[in-house]
Amino acid sequence: MHRVTPLLLLALVILAACGGAAQRDAKVGPSAPLTAPEPPAGAKTVLAGSMDSVEGTPVALDEYVGKVVLVVNTASRCGYTSQYGDLQKIYERYSDQGFVVLGFPSNDFQQEYADDGEIKTFCSTNFGVTFPLFSRTSVVGPSANPVFAALAAEPDDIGAPPEWNFTKYLLDRDGVPVARWPSNMDPAAPSVTNVIEALLAKPA
Repeated sequence: MHRVTPLLLLALVILAACGGAAQRDAKVGPSAPLTAPEPPAGAKTVLAGSMDSVEGTPVALDEYVGKVVLVVNTASRCGYTSQYGDLQKIYERYSDQGFVVLGFPSNDFQQEYADDGEIKTFCSTNFGVTFPLFSRTSVVGPSANPVFAALAAEPDDIGAPPEWNFTKYLLDRDGVPVARWPSNMDPAAPSVTNVIEALLAKPA
């Protein structure tokens, strides 16, 4: 009879542990891709009607139908104004895949310039903004522009009025809201960009 020494016993334990770990690792496949969020039943597009661009040119909002759209209420003198930089970054990263950021400057929280020209100059000079910006407008209450009036009627997780500047609303290619993030969410964070990528990858 062979005697099992403590050293041999330790070696057997280590081998068994390593083998078990290898078996466990072999069962772990690649993580499942993020599923694109679906709009609630009966949801409608919020990209209807026309609004003036920051240059004063009328823009038919339905020209953005067919794209994945991130709608953001913006302000030039807010603690979150630096997010303009990341909004521009993700616009550049995904625009050729059918993604667009729409910025809606607003003074509803008393942090935006009065003049559209000043807003445009501030955004382009400080953050190199090239994504579409609209004329200063209201985003809350009875004077809210058509996009934000429509968003206000949606459930809180995808719509509702903004509580502060730089609230972010993601629309699918039909212009229907599917996700919402608060002001303090970095637009370039994976929790945002992963959802954008999932929508972009979804068959039209």
